[in-house]
Amino acid sequence: MNPNSFQFKENILQFFSVHDDIWKKLQEFYYGQSPINEALAQLNKEDMSLFFEALSKNPARMMEMQWSWWQGQIQIYQNVLMRSVAKDVAPFIQPESGDRRFNSPLWQEHPNFDLLSQSYLLFSQLVQNMVDVVEGVPDKVRYRIHFFTRQMINALSPSNFLWTNPEVIQQTVAEQGENLVRGMQVFHDDVMNSGKYLSIRMVNSDSFSLGKDLAYTPGAVVFENDIFQLLQYEATTENVYQTPILVVPPFINKYYVLDLREQNSLVNWLRQQGHTVFLMSWRNPNAEQKELTFADLITQGSVEALRVIEEITGEKEANCIGYCIGGTLLAATQAYYVAKRLKNHVKSATYMATIIDFENPGSLGVFINEPVVSGLENLNNQLGYFDGRQLAVTFSLLRENTLYWNYYIDNYLKGKEPSDFDILYWNSDGTNIPAKIHNFLLRNLYLNNELISPNAVKVNGVGLNLSRVKTPSFFIATQEDHIALWDTCFRGADYLGGESTLVLGESGHVAGIVNPPSRNKYGCYTNAAKFENTKQWLDGAEYHPESWWLRWQAWVTPYTGEQVPARNLGNAQYPSIEAAPGRYVLVNLF
Repeated sequence: MNPNSFQFKENILQFFSVHDDIWKKLQEFYYGQSPINEALAQLNKEDMSLFFEALSKNPARMMEMQWSWWQGQIQIYQNVLMRSVAKDVAPFIQPESGDRRFNSPLWQEHPNFDLLSQSYLLFSQLVQNMVDVVEGVPDKVRYRIHFFTRQMINALSPSNFLWTNPEVIQQTVAEQGENLVRGMQVFHDDVMNSGKYLSIRMVNSDSFSLGKDLAYTPGAVVFENDIFQLLQYEATTENVYQTPILVVPPFINKYYVLDLREQNSLVNWLRQQGHTVFLMSWRNPNAEQKELTFADLITQGSVEALRVIEEITGEKEANCIGYCIGGTLLAATQAYYVAKRLKNHVKSATYMATIIDFENPGSLGVFINEPVVSGLENLNNQLGYFDGRQLAVTFSLLRENTLYWNYYIDNYLKGKEPSDFDILYWNSDGTNIPAKIHNFLLRNLYLNNELISPNAVKVNGVGLNLSRVKTPSFFIATQEDHIALWDTCFRGADYLGGESTLVLGESGHVAGIVNPPSRNKYGCYTNAAKFENTKQWLDGAEYHPESWWLRWQAWVTPYTGEQVPARNLGNAQYPSIEAAPGRYVLVNLF
């Protein structure tokens, strides 16, 4: 292919000629007035001022960094020269474990790109190390600086640019720039479908169809209100356990991460074990639901679901499973029953990757401070809801090299067709959050950590006290979860009054939870000792190579009651409204 050909030049020009509509949208992203952008800018200014003040008092640290830089650069030059004649010589600077940006041999085969990548990695490591070692910087400020510095450094990676990425250059020459033309069309579509920030697609939006490929398990909507639809699933066994199950998924995501395909659907697996399964499918809200509160999610949500389940099955209690913030809601619901002096309809409670004590909220902690929370509150109050597209970008930037910039390169520079991956499809299919609910999560839970303080959170005039909840509980956390750290999840058990069982799964927030036994992919750890710290608990834990699902089934069996004939969907009072997955889950963000 001739890089000087007319077609090649035309394709390059087309790539760099940004259409007016794209340019206007980009200006809105990066220059538009936004309470959250203003808050972050002011916070970063204050943080950096504190950092440079501390650095000025530690001139030795600056000199140390400069010396390390020059010394490292000299060694890199020597290394590149040696590698140009001896290919078995390893690079002087190695990427961190899991960093695949420079895996292609093209980065090492050409000395210029070898020098560029190693120099970049040296600079990246030195800057991050300097942030860590400068004395006199408060921990929370250091954590924020570390995060935003990492974002800047990774955004400027040579792998993200056409002329400094040898893989993209080689492909562009081979395809005469057609990859860039395809990428620009994908970029145009992503820009037009984005909210306040650029949402880079991770998956082909036409890959799956809900009810056919995903969220496929047969069932029916047996109840609905303005907040949720209650799904009941068909039984697969002749007899079922007497006590039904209610699954409370997070209201910040769609439920079908727990009902993906046949082989990895938790809902389907529960049916196969002989459970009668009910599940809440939350409505995807807009500005019309701006007045909804966290209390409404309890009284008109989980409490209402349990009431309907009793009407359908005749059982006064259900074994409940809460995932992520759905588990937080489940704990609050039980505290509400106790505060109102009502019967607690939860026989056992399972908390999957759930935070109850928000003292250490993991990677999200970088956004949990007064200026940012106030900025988000202002933005929410303007719109009436928190845009789910912004939430998706936020979660992606917590792992930017594997959940953001890699898709930027593949989609826009290489012009690759997005993959067909069920979990990524779900991850891209987000939901909005009503303004008052999101404000409550930010301020009352994440910022002020009120749920663990007796009576600090009030619902319909009564204060919630988790210590009065005596329900037996099962906590499953995962080792690599950066959203709900596993020690944070386990500490939540201390605030509940009942007996708790702690299990630690391998992998992360989604893959570690959606871990069917048939795949035998991730194991788990158990330890009956009270959790004090991660080292103490893990050192005394027993490893099991099988999925935590099997451990859970053995744990919940004593709470399932006798065997009864399999139940029909709904009853005369609550007939089937429509087939699963129902209308609510089909509502998209745009």
